[in-house]
Amino acid sequence: MSYATRFAPSPTGPLHLGHAYSAMLAFDRAKAMGGTFHLRIEDTDFDRCREEWVALIDEDLRWLGLDWPKPPLRQSDHLERYARSLYRLIAIGLVYPCSCTRADIAAAATAPQEGATYGPIYPGTCRGRPMSSRRQGDALRLDIAQAVARIGPVAFTESGGVRKAARHTYLPETLVETAGDIVLARKGSGIVSYFFASALDDAHQSITEVVRGEDLFDFTAVQVLLLVLLGLPVPAYHHHRLIRDAAGKRLAKRDDARAISKFRAEGATPADIRRMVGLPAGTAPRSGAPRV
Repeated sequence: MSYATRFAPSPTGPLHLGHAYSAMLAFDRAKAMGGTFHLRIEDTDFDRCREEWVALIDEDLRWLGLDWPKPPLRQSDHLERYARSLYRLIAIGLVYPCSCTRADIAAAATAPQEGATYGPIYPGTCRGRPMSSRRQGDALRLDIAQAVARIGPVAFTESGGVRKAARHTYLPETLVETAGDIVLARKGSGIVSYFFASALDDAHQSITEVVRGEDLFDFTAVQVLLLVLLGLPVPAYHHHRLIRDAAGKRLAKRDDARAISKFRAEGATPADIRRMVGLPAGTAPRSGAPRV
């Protein structure tokens, strides 16, 4: 299988230097390996996604010198495909409806949860509810204890980046303790969650290496669990360093001062952007954590 990776932004604001680094790093790795760089638009947050941001993503990336098969995959066009995978998990008895609010979950978390990496661990209030009891407005959760009992340890390969090249293995009890019964479909809309859709798309697009920020590393084990449950291929992962400001804070979309479009309007060149984020002019990634 030939190398393939992707850059998968959500069109909820302008791309900043952190996005530029991630996209260019993925593009460079694809180019160096004679593979394919894909653009994916993760636009299922219908309240926040805007077409003007989709257009700006295209403009910014083309200005940076990146290219990809067109048209890019847009998640809003694939809701039925996501639903089919969700129904497969429902059919094997791994999903249940949940009516709990965030306040309900916080109130039930009476003890510190130091091992939690996905936020407060769901206390299991609705676990055991049959799908026949599902009401409009319910979220859908994965019974993670039942899921890991089916497949055992979850393993994936980290191909480099901040975690170095290594094989990571998560025991079933570790996932139960650190992830809990994650939400697979959002409350009310029924649209599958971000990390579920993202994993499904990696398989759909035959992605062989997921290049993304280290802040998403903790999602990986659950994404791999879902892929294995569905009999889908598991890619390698490359979690890279984050681009931070002078105070060491991770850049965010609300930080418009570092938007790619702003630098472009002020006369910067793509080579300037590469220098700012610590990427060489060639295709080989470089270590370090620049402050911008």
